[in-house]
Amino acid sequence: MTRSLRLANATVLTPEGALERGDVHVADGAIVDAFGAADVIDCAGLTVLPGVVDVHGDAFEGALHPRPGVAIPFEVAMRSVDAQLIANGITTAFHGLTLSWEPGARSLDAGRRFMSGLAALRPALAADHRVQLRWETFAHEALEDIVGWLGGVPTPTLALNDHTTMTRDIIRSGRHAKLQKYAIRCRVTLDEYIALNEAALERESDVPAKIAEVAEMARAAGATMLSHDDRTAEERRAGRALGVGIAEFPLTREAATEARGAGEHTVLGGPNALRGGSHMGALSAEEAVREGLCTILASDYYYPSQFAAVERLVKRGVVDFPAGWSLISAAPAEAMGLTDRGAIAPGRRADLVVVERGDPWRIRHVATGGVVSSFA
Repeated sequence: MTRSLRLANATVLTPEGALERGDVHVADGAIVDAFGAADVIDCAGLTVLPGVVDVHGDAFEGALHPRPGVAIPFEVAMRSVDAQLIANGITTAFHGLTLSWEPGARSLDAGRRFMSGLAALRPALAADHRVQLRWETFAHEALEDIVGWLGGVPTPTLALNDHTTMTRDIIRSGRHAKLQKYAIRCRVTLDEYIALNEAALERESDVPAKIAEVAEMARAAGATMLSHDDRTAEERRAGRALGVGIAEFPLTREAATEARGAGEHTVLGGPNALRGGSHMGALSAEEAVREGLCTILASDYYYPSQFAAVERLVKRGVVDFPAGWSLISAAPAEAMGLTDRGAIAPGRRADLVVVERGDPWRIRHVATGGVVSSFA
């Protein structure tokens, strides 16, 4: 733990997106102008970068519930998640907390336990842990909790999510193998899961009004809003009319093009870019980055994916290094309204990643608020 630090002899990514030789000075958790630091880390041959910002990660679910019906104590699970985040250069993480009509890990009760547990543990964690309220738009019983959480500090983001109608489509298609996974997650039988979905769908006529109500709450709280799984330009325009300014995981080129044409950020999954395509057959993150249709890569369900995806995209010539790193640092910080991070400049938080850009790239040091973790 250091209060006064100099990262010396490094290649530094500047706010303008250039790579320059120099030192980075840290005092009391912030980047500062040059001064006589108490501690020095020699970064010769290494690159100093702003910390990774993850706008949507839900791998924490596997830490809390590594098997269906198995619950790990919250503090044990989230300290493990915190260590994973730091090891992968993620200094700011928005946990995608699903609030659904489903029982089990994505239920409203589970969401309440997560929010209270994180509030108690957050000061003891190394990374800056935040929350994306991933609201299933048919889960109307969650509204009272959402309005309370939107008043918290830090303000969570809000994603409008509709997997209910998607599940109906899966049921109609007869793809019960996929549904069985959902049922196992909820610890119910397949028939019981289908019945739960049918019960939720009875609220369909009320959904538009509830979406408008929740969006108004979020606007009043100053919360950043994201749409989820937009398929068409019309869906993106409808979200925009509600104040939803970020397209998260757009499924089609049409939806992503509509968002980018309006100057909006678009989020795709790091695993998609790392694997060279979507496992669902949706929009390819690599193609979207190449075409300027993706501005942010999120960890999605796998924390190592952001760092590894940027390495892959840079080595494949899809983007240059500064533009690639922006996908996981400057751009997500901007999209989330986090003006105190995402760039190496005096006054910003000392959230930094020191990388050896060999083959493969390796993270050597991570600073979160000036506190350094080092890796061999």
